[in-house]
Amino acid sequence: MQVLKFGGSSVANAANVNRVAEIIKNAMNRDKTVAVISAVGGCTDQLIHLGRLAESGDREYERRLGELEQRHVTLIEELIAPDFRKGVSQRVATLFDELKGVLNGIFLIREISHATMDLIMSFGELLSTTIIAEKFSSTGISCKWVDARELIKTEYRQRQNSVLRDETYRNIKKHLSGNNCKLYIIPGFIASDASGRTTTLGRGGSDYTASIIAAAVDARILEIWTDVDGMLSADPRVVPEARTIEHISYKEASELSHFGAKVIYPPTIQPVVTRRIPLLVKNTFAPDNAGTLIEQNPPEDTGKIKGISGTGRIALLSMEGSGMVGVPGYSGRLFDVLTKNEINIILITQASSVNTMLVAIDEADADKAKDAADEQFAYEISLNKIEPLRVEKGFSIISLVGDDMKNQTGAGGRMFEAIGSKGISIRAIAQGSSEKNISAVVRTEEFNEAVRAIHNEFFGASKKQINLFIAGYGNVGKTLVEMIEERRHSLSETISAEINIIGICNSAKMLFDTKGLHIDDISKTLTKGGKPAYKTMDFIEKIQQLSRPNSLFVDCTSDLQISMLYQQILSEKIGIVTCNKIANSLDIQYYKSVHATAKREGAPFRYEANVGAALPIISTIRQMLNSGDKIHKIEATLSGSLNYLFNTYNGTETFASVIRHEQREGFTEPDPRTDLKGLDLLRKALILGREIGMEINIEHIEIHSFLPEECLSGSVDDFYRAVEKNEAYFKNLYEKAAQENKKLTFCIEIENGHIKAGLQSFDRSHAFSTTKGCDNVIILYSDFYPDGLRIQGAGAGTKQTASGLLNDILL
Repeated sequence: MQVLKFGGSSVANAANVNRVAEIIKNAMNRDKTVAVISAVGGCTDQLIHLGRLAESGDREYERRLGELEQRHVTLIEELIAPDFRKGVSQRVATLFDELKGVLNGIFLIREISHATMDLIMSFGELLSTTIIAEKFSSTGISCKWVDARELIKTEYRQRQNSVLRDETYRNIKKHLSGNNCKLYIIPGFIASDASGRTTTLGRGGSDYTASIIAAAVDARILEIWTDVDGMLSADPRVVPEARTIEHISYKEASELSHFGAKVIYPPTIQPVVTRRIPLLVKNTFAPDNAGTLIEQNPPEDTGKIKGISGTGRIALLSMEGSGMVGVPGYSGRLFDVLTKNEINIILITQASSVNTMLVAIDEADADKAKDAADEQFAYEISLNKIEPLRVEKGFSIISLVGDDMKNQTGAGGRMFEAIGSKGISIRAIAQGSSEKNISAVVRTEEFNEAVRAIHNEFFGASKKQINLFIAGYGNVGKTLVEMIEERRHSLSETISAEINIIGICNSAKMLFDTKGLHIDDISKTLTKGGKPAYKTMDFIEKIQQLSRPNSLFVDCTSDLQISMLYQQILSEKIGIVTCNKIANSLDIQYYKSVHATAKREGAPFRYEANVGAALPIISTIRQMLNSGDKIHKIEATLSGSLNYLFNTYNGTETFASVIRHEQREGFTEPDPRTDLKGLDLLRKALILGREIGMEINIEHIEIHSFLPEECLSGSVDDFYRAVEKNEAYFKNLYEKAAQENKKLTFCIEIENGHIKAGLQSFDRSHAFSTTKGCDNVIILYSDFYPDGLRIQGAGAGTKQTASGLLNDILL
């Protein structure tokens, strides 16, 4: 027999449940199967909130209960054929009627007990498994739904529900052995006490349910299906190239979990550990991936160092004083008072001089710990035998985990040297008594960089996996996809990088594939199929849900709504590559907050294409500043569309026809006035000014438009009619400059904290007069380049912009 457990994210919606159904059907081909299933994603938290609302006398619980019921009704409608819905719909309605009755009682008495909260929380698993069991039955797959409350018995002691193992094991064997059923569906998390009252199993409860059942029936294997590829060598949000650990021992897995890895919760898997039953962690959304096999004795050739884990936001408690030397009992008294106050000790270290001791605890408990300890040692403090407990906040623990660490020659030194190489100070170090980890305490703000340094030291750099989520499938988006497809093989060989387009959307549809989308699938699906993306947030939330390592959000739009989401995207440690200039040209406070978020989260924010398509303008400025150079002045023609317009127009064809040609070639925004009014140029100028340290907004830029007033209003068609009407005006501008042997150029000048922009005429010998087509020219005057450093080339065009994006992707 095998036991498969599926968490809330695995059954969050109908599409996910269908994935789960396929996984279970495939598993049934191998062995008799027990499927332990959690409540649909987020349901348990919603149930708790409903209870609290009812307790507070807030009738809002009624509306939210209705929404939760409708969510389950929708799940039935999407999963089960109409002919099979009646029975399951009635059972679900009955469960919600029971839940309504419980909540109404709480509302009336304004009180909720521990036992009543357990009862409320139990409805999530009862509902999900009722629906999923009917899903199998309706498709002709025989299964048996078993109420976990008839199997798992608990008693309340030490303020928690403890499982009565012997009775529970007898119940499980009685219900699951000796029959021909090939599939059991069992709700996780819930149990009952001796009087039959519903209880719950606490944190990791569904994992615990599955582990208990697997141990009771002596299962061949326990599989935990979640939304990640098993246990990784580090947190992929911190180390994008983190690798899946395919084999690991129980003890190593426990160490990684103790210090922050959240895939498993060690106490809940203890039953299978005791029985030495292998535990396989798999990804519901990538079932073909290897996952992580946790077992007693993993293969010896899989490497001694398994991974890096960490615990954020800890506080350090330091107890010191000369009165501690040679006097026993101080440590015991400190540990005892912390235990009595339900404060968990994460790490302990003591100086060899015995007059100082340091323990690490959760930062949230720091103040309570100090008050309790100072009270416990008040007498010794009054005699100056010890100092009042010193509390330091803002630290994190990093743990290097592997088998037999004490005999890993040089492992600790390599770890500490890797941290030191980044200029990071270590506050404390410790080695666990299990000999499975070495830990170091660093400042929280330096935690991510320290983890990356250690990971690179022990695991090195493998082929870089770049996961892209592209917003916008217009000219630039299509060209970028084509470039990626054309260069996929060469990029893999030359720079050891594999680019996977995991998600893409246009204004109406979105498409995802965790294995990577092919260009043919993208063009067909976005034009004919795909899931409707009525809200931009749908696309962003899906990216966050997938939580792929080394993810980049690529913005190929000019959409304000998308640019306003940059800070949220970066806060999830998802990098951004963009040609959308809006975010970098909005209010200075938003600009600063976006950049600060990127820096804080270690998420790349790249926007070379904001200014000159693929021209290396932003990167050149940064290199100059990083080398100690100071830029005093910038002169530039940064509008490829305006440059093309004035490089092409000579009076032989109308001004309007040249603009139309530009628009067809992709040299302008969809509304050409964005370029011709200089708005696009203003954004570029503002971005350049901010790159060299100017804290200004767009309204501070002095701009002189060359367009007649009547060309500025109305629709795009109205604009073209107005331009045609004013042909004589535009021709006169050209002829006046030509008579003086000069050339018209719309340019910007940045100097002394001021930016101005407008149409000017330049001698034919000037750099601005040498441009052709949509060429841009930028001249940077600095300490190192007093005569100017000149960058020139095509600054607009679909291919150029897509190329700039690809260059940023590959950095």
